[in-house]
Formats: sequence, C-alpha cells, structure tokens
Amino acid sequence: MTSPHEKSGAAADTLTGGPRRRRGRTGFKALNAFNGVPLPLLLPALLGLAFLVVPLIALLVRTPWHSLPDQLTSPEVWQALQLSLLCATAATAVSLVIGVPLAWLLARVEFPGRGLVRALVTLPLVLPPVVGGVALLMALGRNGVVGKWLDAWFGITLPFTTAGVVVAEAFVAMPFLVISVEGTLRAADPRYEEAATTLGASRFTAFRRVTLPLIAPGIAAGAVLAWARALGEFGATITFAGNFPGRTQTMPLSVYLALQSDPEAAIALSLVLLTVSIAVLAGLRDRWMTAS
Repeated sequence: MTSPHEKSGAAADTLTGGPRRRRGRTGFKALNAFNGVPLPLLLPALLGLAFLVVPLIALLVRTPWHSLPDQLTSPEVWQALQLSLLCATAATAVSLVIGVPLAWLLARVEFPGRGLVRALVTLPLVLPPVVGGVALLMALGRNGVVGKWLDAWFGITLPFTTAGVVVAEAFVAMPFLVISVEGTLRAADPRYEEAATTLGASRFTAFRRVTLPLIAPGIAAGAVLAWARALGEFGATITFAGNFPGRTQTMPLSVYLALQSDPEAAIALSLVLLTVSIAVLAGLRDRWMTAS
C-alpha cells in the first residue's frame, strides 16, 4: 500500500512539475556533456560530423521511394546485384584461403624483411584502385608478366572475365582480412600453440586445432570487411575486368552508368549499397560501435 507520505510527495510533484523537471534534466544530459569542450574544438567536430552525415541523409531524401520497387526489380539491377554478391563472396573465399596463412606468417614467424613484406601487403589499402587495376593488367594480362604464361600453358585468360572481377576484388579486399587476422593473432597467447607442440602436435595441427578457434572472431570480422570492400570495388574492376553486362558489370559499375542516363536508378542502386554497408557495421557493432 502507498503511505500518506508517498501520496503527498506524488501530489506535490504533480503540482510543482517535479517529474517533468527530472525528465528535463535527463533530456539535457547530452548537452551538458559538451559544457567543458572548448569551442574551437567543438565547432570543427560538428562540422566534420555534418560533412560525413549530410550526404548520406541527402541520398535518403532524394531517393525515389515511389518508383523504388520498380527500379530494384528490373532485370538489369538483379543481374548486377547477383554478379556483385557472387564475385564478392568468391573474392572473400580467395582472401581467406591465402590471407589467413599470410597473416599467421606475419604474426608468428620472424624472418628478414618482415616489415617490408607487411608494408607491401598493406599497400593496396592506400594504392588508388585504378593503379591496382593497371598493375593487375601488367601482371595477369594476356601479355603480362605472369598472364602470358597462364595463357600459353593453361589457356587461362583473366582480364575482362568474371574471374577477373574476383581477382580484382580480392586484390583490394584481402589486406583488410590480413590486418584483422594479424592483429587478432598478436593479441592471442602463443603459449597455447607451444603447449600443443610440446604434446606432440605438428605446427599445422596446432594451428588448425588450437589457433583457428582462438582467432575465429578476428577471421569473421576480417572476412566481413573484405566482403564489403569487394562488393563496393570500382576502379580496379573496371580497369582489369571491364564493364560487360552479365559478365563483369557489378553494382558500383551499374551506379556509374545509371548516373549518366537515369539518375533515379543510380540513387536506387546506391541505396542498396548503403543498406549493405549499414548491415556490415551492424554486424561489427560489438567490435567497434560499443567502444566507450
């Protein structure tokens, strides 16, 4: 039962607006957090936030919602979307197969020039994608350093094919996986692997049975990042694989073409890629977005 004192307190709150003031104090909590922030730092910070967020809001504002279902269900869009998903998944698989061992090598093995190798591995992160596409052409083109032997010995031609899209996307996306997995390996305690080897397990068995389960979250995070990067790749893809509908035309290439002739279609396609990016961030929220 409610005591008379509690009843009188509630009545006083009702008359004086006490609960409303408490809610008001809670509402202004976020504003009070900025009281001690210097104005020369706060204003540029807010400007930077607006610089990053306003274009995304503008994309949502200008989205042709009335025609969006028709835009997204057109055969061309589905063809480009299916090709993008297929190639991004294949590029991620390639990155996993060769990127995880590379990350283990960089994290666990001391060898001369390891710093240089790490720099070369991360170079595609800062290399302009178009330059990466040109480099792939020089290496894997029909007359390239390696490509001419692939063509002569095995009849394999990568440029301007779907396989070329996978190669271009893997080239730019794999460093994200390698960096993520290497960081996870460096954080993992190597004594577990050493204990497994002292019990008779080979280095590979220790890696497969001990290390992989330990670094599984880092591999998953790196794979998601690599997949998202591969899905949005444009420069290396169009340079190395071209832009052929149904064969090499992925979603970013479709956006570029649609922007020249059908801006509404370009906005609709961009909205799909934006949705995928938000989904990736949501999937990685425990890794990045909950940091305090």
